[in-house]
Amino acid sequence: MKLSSESENIQEKLPRKLGLWGIWMLVVNGLIGAGIFGLPSGAAALAGEYSILIYVFCALLILPVILCFAELGSYFRGTGGPVRYGTLAFGSFIGFQGGWLYYLARLISFSANTVLLTDSIAYFLPVAGESAGRLLSIALTCLLLSLINVLGSVESIRSMTVFTLIKFTVLILLPLGGFILLGAEVIPSFDSSIPPFSDLGSAALLLIYAFVGFEGAVVPAGEAKRPERDMPLGLLLGLAVVAVLYMLIQLVTQAAVPNLADSKTPLLDASASLFGNAGAVILMIGVAASVIANLLGSMFSSTRLTYALSLEKSLPKWFGEVHPKFLTPANSVIFFGVSAFLLSAFGSFTVLAAMTVLSRLFLYIMSCAAIPRLRSQFIGEGRFILKGGYTVPILGILACIWLMLQVSERSIWMTALFIALGSGLYWLGKKGSG
Repeated sequence: MKLSSESENIQEKLPRKLGLWGIWMLVVNGLIGAGIFGLPSGAAALAGEYSILIYVFCALLILPVILCFAELGSYFRGTGGPVRYGTLAFGSFIGFQGGWLYYLARLISFSANTVLLTDSIAYFLPVAGESAGRLLSIALTCLLLSLINVLGSVESIRSMTVFTLIKFTVLILLPLGGFILLGAEVIPSFDSSIPPFSDLGSAALLLIYAFVGFEGAVVPAGEAKRPERDMPLGLLLGLAVVAVLYMLIQLVTQAAVPNLADSKTPLLDASASLFGNAGAVILMIGVAASVIANLLGSMFSSTRLTYALSLEKSLPKWFGEVHPKFLTPANSVIFFGVSAFLLSAFGSFTVLAAMTVLSRLFLYIMSCAAIPRLRSQFIGEGRFILKGGYTVPILGILACIWLMLQVSERSIWMTALFIALGSGLYWLGKKGSG
């Protein structure tokens, strides 16, 4: 099934209001969720003062994949991202599976972060974490985020802007204050023995998860003003900013917290050490802002995916209906919000969370492999075409395969189960549209 630019423009009903700033925010909020607030201690336990170098390694490891998404993002002006890449390169079944696994990963991640947000609220308001209060907090969170997404893309981006600014203010103040208060102590001496290679590999596997989630930015290309230019720029600028911020945070945290490897709340401990109790409270506000911004980005991107799958007739037409007044995929938003509430309120995410990483790696491999099949159709003026032939896509695939070798057996069979379920839904959808 081939999708031309003309057919994309005919199908799309969503207004193009998303600029470079909006795309960049989707990238950084996809990357920076709650993970960075807990990862520094795990990195320190495995790699010690060399953990700063592991961040560099992970950024370089994910760079070929992001470069592939940057090129693919410059090809298409329609909503769907990986769904469109996989469909045009390998057929509708592969495209649907990529979209299905991505959607599940974002839905489960959204639900887990909603629980984390509820726990953060309970830090200030204990009743929000108890029985009925917890359910009410989760329901209000899902309802409010759904309402913002139904009202329009501009409202979603404005809301995301507010929480992104709060998040970045808190995250930047921590390393800035650390460098001012600690001075040269922040710079590691690298005089300790280098950890075993197995520990360095484990540290890389741990930290790579702080560099996934960027793919959500390419899904709403149908709402981007200039996707052929803004998608590549937003992805690369997002990775650069986030990688530098992660490294600065790691440097200051390991200097401020002597027993960092044993800390369960590394950034909270670092803030308390540097700024006292007020610093800890401010950091908790940063955690809440970070999670909310991540939730807004997840819902914005994921609901556009079911909208795109509906346009491809891989899901019922209901998911592709657009609100007559707000011009948003309201039905897709409502479905996501209700599903997220049910998972957050009654689900257990410890097993499902492992599946999200492997499913993303499948998505990355599919997207990297799509470039050799699609480049000849889209090469031309205004496209972001990678240099060196197909070297970068090959490096991206090899990086994903290496990461796949590190996952657990449970993650593998859970992913296989969801692929089987997605296959059943796909054939039912095709049968219903036939």
